[in-house]
Amino acid sequence: MFKTLIAFFRICGYLIYRRPQLKIAKRLDREGKIQERDEKVREGVAEWARFMVELSGSTVEVIGEEHIPRDTAVVFIGNHQGYFDIPILLGYVNKTKAFISKIEILKVPLLSDWMKLMQCTFLDRKDMRQSVRAMGEAIETVKRGYSLVIFPEGTRSRGGPVGDFKAGSLKLALKAGVPIIPVTIDGSWRIFEATGKFAKTHVRVTLHPAIPTAGLSREEAAALPEQVRSVVVSALPPAVE
Repeated sequence: MFKTLIAFFRICGYLIYRRPQLKIAKRLDREGKIQERDEKVREGVAEWARFMVELSGSTVEVIGEEHIPRDTAVVFIGNHQGYFDIPILLGYVNKTKAFISKIEILKVPLLSDWMKLMQCTFLDRKDMRQSVRAMGEAIETVKRGYSLVIFPEGTRSRGGPVGDFKAGSLKLALKAGVPIIPVTIDGSWRIFEATGKFAKTHVRVTLHPAIPTAGLSREEAAALPEQVRSVVVSALPPAVE
């Protein structure tokens, strides 16, 4: 527990240390220098994410990065094993990306500032109207060229079997008309969820070939959640399928 507390304070301290870079990114945003802002944010967020993972002593292996198209935004859709899934994808997958997050994160200083600049979408699950508006904003974000990450299980599996992929989670990719990159995360739950404290492990991230969403028939769109889930599960050990 003491090691975990120390790690928590170091993560917070690193956010404070990166505050000058945050100020630069905000200035670029105010000046409308979007490309420069995005590059500054990408660098800052990736460094912070890798710092988090490295604090635990863990290593990350990424397989299949060649499947990511460079000329279009995508929606990464994967299984959700633990809290570290997000920093792992931010720090080790070479594609600028944002997330759909709970609206409560807006109360966290510095972190929420970075997430706003990343073009994250903040969702209030208790407010249906706000949720609908937020999803509309997320679709427009993707259309503007920003990739998003979605975990359609809706909760962390903590190393257990992969849950059902909620159909509503995939509608964003369908409405934006961008490819889906199925993502398999194997081992991230051992960093924290397995013991409730930081632990050293190896995580394997598998990026699968892109699945087009443009021009799908109604039947093909309806089959998409199970199709993507099957691809994700295919790269996991049998015990956690």
